[in-house]
Amino acid sequence: MVTIRLARGGANKRPYYRIIVADRRRALNGNNIERIGFYNPLATANEKKIQVDMARVQFWLSKGAKPTERVAQLLKQATPA
Repeated sequence: MVTIRLARGGANKRPYYRIIVADRRRALNGNNIERIGFYNPLATANEKKIQVDMARVQFWLSKGAKPTERVAQLLKQATPA
């Protein structure tokens, strides 16, 4: 099964997450299929906090990919209201 999930990067106490599409059997920071965005929880005023390629998200969701709970929340934040 394919999932849309977060992969952690960054330094100690400075997390930075990539939003990736990966097989759920792979390691969390292992091989992924595609990188579709990022999430920076500690972004300053002049940095982007979240960026997602919504066209690719819709493509993967149509193919049966399941987002994790956290990614589903981030996708709701990323969609224009």
